[in-house]
Amino acid sequence: MMPTPNRRRASTRSARVCSALVVAGLTLAGCTQPPLVDDPYSRVIDQAKGTFPLPSGAVYDAANSRKPQPEEAVADLSTLPPDSETPEQRIPDIVKRGRIIVGVDQSLNLLSFRDFASGELAGFEVSLAQEIARDIFGNPNAIEFRYVDSTERIRALEDGTVDVVLRTMTVTSKRREQVLFSAPYLHSRAGVLVSSPGGDTQPSDVKDGRICVSRSSTTEDLIRRNSPDSMLLLVGNWSDCLVALQNGQAEVVVADDTILAGINDQDPSTAIVQRGLSDEYYAAGIAKNNPGLVRQVNATLERMSTDGTWQKIYDTWFGPFLPDGEQPTPTYAESEAK
Repeated sequence: MMPTPNRRRASTRSARVCSALVVAGLTLAGCTQPPLVDDPYSRVIDQAKGTFPLPSGAVYDAANSRKPQPEEAVADLSTLPPDSETPEQRIPDIVKRGRIIVGVDQSLNLLSFRDFASGELAGFEVSLAQEIARDIFGNPNAIEFRYVDSTERIRALEDGTVDVVLRTMTVTSKRREQVLFSAPYLHSRAGVLVSSPGGDTQPSDVKDGRICVSRSSTTEDLIRRNSPDSMLLLVGNWSDCLVALQNGQAEVVVADDTILAGINDQDPSTAIVQRGLSDEYYAAGIAKNNPGLVRQVNATLERMSTDGTWQKIYDTWFGPFLPDGEQPTPTYAESEAK
């Protein structure tokens, strides 16, 4: 986890990047010099300056540079129900292999991250993967974890690199055309995190500030719709937003509250100042040709609901930050929704 700066250091950092943050009608004002050349790229170049390099692969991009994906009113969460078959019948190739291959992140605090104290992967999604392996093999450690970038999740499923993706994968209509989804295992709500505590704000209030979001995430489209005058800092991993925030390369992070909770845990000088900007449902992503694995994962989620395991692991990881979380109710359909 990133080291935690104290509040004085955070204030110094804010002064260094010459940005003023006024929350409750957020205004972000930079005090950089006017660009030497008046062209469309001057602002991007000017804002990219600084004493720290951007996180690997990160780029600035004007929010209005492309049209966002259309907003979905209600996500189709239907999925295949569990059946009476055994794991050997549902997923014989995985059972024969002796382990399930799971795509995860390695730096999403509270969700899926490397615990530096133990050296082991930990977090809500890691615990969920262990429960899935427990029901297949009777051994929660019969897992091969592979790290996948947020932009690589679907490709990793399509080419067989992983059996299942447990990496904050929100169910959307576009993704349903490419992969199968389990029942949702987490209900998250997009929110706003800033480097100084304050009142309520939302992306549409941000006029000139740099907003850090993960590339190809649903929150990227949220910002492009609601704050077209903003400058985005697009990163490959959500953990890069904490680095960018601490280095003064972004003033705001917009992400799901489960992700923001992990950033807030790492750096208590930050504050979540808004929640409920959108509803996101994370589900296990599975290749189109493997409906048996969908039923297997859903059987595990049913068991975790019945015996209280889901609530136990939720309270362990998110209870201090997002209390009163409940397991989403599944919607079952005996055929794949289009």
